[in-house]
Amino acid sequence: MGQALGCVQVDQSTVAVKESFGKFDEILQPGCHFLPWCIGKQIAGYLSLRVQQLDVRCETKTKDNVFVNVVASVQYRALADKASDAFYRLSNTREQIQSYVFDVIRASVPKMNLDDVFEQKNEIAKAVEDELEKAMSMYGYEIVQTLIVDIEPDEHVKRAMNEINAGKFHIFLFHSARMRVAANEKAEAEKILQIKRAEGDAESKYLAGLGIARQRQAIVDGLRDSVLAFSENVPGTSAKDVMDMVLVTQYFDTMKEIGASSKSSSVFIPHGPGAVKDIAAQIRDGQLQARML
Repeated sequence: MGQALGCVQVDQSTVAVKESFGKFDEILQPGCHFLPWCIGKQIAGYLSLRVQQLDVRCETKTKDNVFVNVVASVQYRALADKASDAFYRLSNTREQIQSYVFDVIRASVPKMNLDDVFEQKNEIAKAVEDELEKAMSMYGYEIVQTLIVDIEPDEHVKRAMNEINAGKFHIFLFHSARMRVAANEKAEAEKILQIKRAEGDAESKYLAGLGIARQRQAIVDGLRDSVLAFSENVPGTSAKDVMDMVLVTQYFDTMKEIGASSKSSSVFIPHGPGAVKDIAAQIRDGQLQARML
């Protein structure tokens, strides 16, 4: 009814393309406009300025010969100041965008292995966006954002990858179990080694003690035989006299060795003539006690 009276309403976020006798006249902004159709004025069409989204699914092959479906999501909108270009220069905007997406993806993905495609999907999206921005700007469209939202390998490839990952997981579990067993065996071996080392140390100390005891016993037996032989060969001497003489001789031999050695420490003991008797008594008492033990 309004159009019959020459009035046209343009909604918000939309522009209308006005023609005069089939020729572009102007772009009508949102609001109410007078359109005298009787003198050849008419609305050729409407153009939305809202952001639109196009999802493009592209099948291609990677460098390692794996077929994948790459899903790109392109967000775009018409520019108000280039609305005439957007309306007249493209007959099908979505198909045009889809063609450029196919071209860029099929030029980029075949240069990458499958793992690289997953890792570099942002770089692929940036390449698609740059190419679209350069191509669509001349047609009055702005590319708002481009995203690679999904990468789907062939079903057989996905099944094989899952089997490989499962095998790696089983190998990891087996390796972990082997490591635990090896750690337990190592700990047990160290425990046995420490026990054997302690037993060997105890046995060594026991044998050393036996050696010292036998050495002392041999010294006592030798002194006893010397005393008995001296008493038999020298009449009138007692065993005590012989023992005192032996101890005094050993005493002076020890003092001589201490004085002759350059690396010996100083030893301070009673060494006067009156102290010899006390030293002999002390040594004799110690030997007797050792013999009793």
